[in-house]
Amino acid sequence: MSDQKKSDKKMKKFKPQHSRLLFIDKKIREGTYPNCASLAAEWEVSAKTIQRDLDYMRDSLDAPMEYDAKNRGYYYTTENFQLPAIPLNDSDLFALFIAEKVLKQYESTPIYPRLKSFFAKVQDSLPDKVTIDPAQLEDRFSFFSNPHTMVSSSVWDTVFAALRKNESIRISHGKPGSDQLIERTIEPYHIVNYQGEWYVIAFCRLRQAVRTFALSRITKAEATGIFFRIADDFNFQETTRDRFGVQWSNETFEIRILFNRQAASYIEERLWQEGQEIHRQEDGGIIMSFTASHLLEVKRWVLSWGGAARVLCPAVLAEEIKVELAKSLQNYEAGNRKGSHNQ
Repeated sequence: MSDQKKSDKKMKKFKPQHSRLLFIDKKIREGTYPNCASLAAEWEVSAKTIQRDLDYMRDSLDAPMEYDAKNRGYYYTTENFQLPAIPLNDSDLFALFIAEKVLKQYESTPIYPRLKSFFAKVQDSLPDKVTIDPAQLEDRFSFFSNPHTMVSSSVWDTVFAALRKNESIRISHGKPGSDQLIERTIEPYHIVNYQGEWYVIAFCRLRQAVRTFALSRITKAEATGIFFRIADDFNFQETTRDRFGVQWSNETFEIRILFNRQAASYIEERLWQEGQEIHRQEDGGIIMSFTASHLLEVKRWVLSWGGAARVLCPAVLAEEIKVELAKSLQNYEAGNRKGSHNQ
């Protein structure tokens, strides 16, 4: 037997049940009167496995299947039967319904209409035995997502096409707080969604380094027709191992934050960072320790806890937070003085 045939037979063992059902359906339609023994030999599985497949087709999919003793095999009593493209039960449909709700947070992206169309097709192809009506659940489940940004459909399609083909693209990109757009050529390596924002991790030829670009801040993207190879030393999981949020660098910071008693339970309930450690204090507070390769989003996160959090280390992070709090206090004091003058 050739190596190719051996490989083909070996692969059959790992195909899912639905592939076998399609094969069984095809054989029955061909009028070959397949039986458990012949089908099991084709797929290199047990006759019991095939019998379970046949029972499933008859009992769950309502296949009009009968056994012909003379021909020692199965046949359809009517030609009107069609095997569902995707065999689903109530539990499967419920999972799909939840998935559709989760994906609604990406409504601002060009891919959402395609996802919605896909879910509609799945719903239309459901077998009669499915009893869950998605319309009945519509008002019973909700997901509140983070605010999300709008992404240009042309930018989206160009970036994703470049990612698939390993093709460099020319983009116009702006930084937050600046009206200036910078033209650059990038090589898309990876795409990330973080808190409602889509980012492309790419090698920037202008900076000669891997950089992160928010798709919402790309105003124009054009394919260059030039293809690239992802750098051998790029490993997204390893590169972002110590990230906090979507920012990272080649540095490593040991972070220790003291949370008071009121915030402690909220912090303990979640995994905020891989490898985090929680140490309880006698007064009910906790000290949270973790490593991060960038301080910007750690600083924003700590500030969001207000007076419930205090940075113990590193000193540079504690100092940056002091500066931010001083600016905030100045803003309020200036506002109060302006308000008193206007009274």
